[in-house]
Amino acid sequence: MLEPLIEYINQRAQTHLSTSDIALLREVMVFKRYKKKQFLLQDGDVCKNLSFILKGATRQYSVDEKGNEHIMALCIEGWWTGDRESYFRSVPSVYNIDAWEETEVLMLPKTELPRVSNIPAFAEMRMTLDENYSIAAQKRVLVSISHSAEKRFEELAKTYPEFLQRFPQHIVASYLGITKETLSRIRSQAARK
Repeated sequence: MLEPLIEYINQRAQTHLSTSDIALLREVMVFKRYKKKQFLLQDGDVCKNLSFILKGATRQYSVDEKGNEHIMALCIEGWWTGDRESYFRSVPSVYNIDAWEETEVLMLPKTELPRVSNIPAFAEMRMTLDENYSIAAQKRVLVSISHSAEKRFEELAKTYPEFLQRFPQHIVASYLGITKETLSRIRSQAARK
């Protein structure tokens, strides 16, 4: 069960995990299954775990005063999910994170973070992950504020084509910041090309 995480860390670090590092990960990582639409985190709760997705998909979103959902992140196998601000700063989350499919995760409790942070390969992986997250967030903001709906869809289809297969149209539309009708029109135009 830990193998996908071991492989993930070893691919993102120059230093590979030792036998004792793997034993520590086995000790601290917590396996959990979520049913579709079950919450990993709810708005107002403090995020106590970062979760590595073994199987399934999650969405991270906020709900405005009119009840509209605004998707901040979509995550699939081999990705980490959690509210980083809430986790690292111990503040209530402004997001919900739920399983969009039957989902299995390995959770890293915040209480165990100091122990795993001493693992050189984990520390390298975390630095790489933080860099990639920062770059992806910058790109997403740039695309959101400067590209047309059509260009945003093209960028998503090129960068994360699996999202178009795994998530329904209304979720993808919210992630792109457009209506599902606009997304439907864009997809129809793309199919005709």
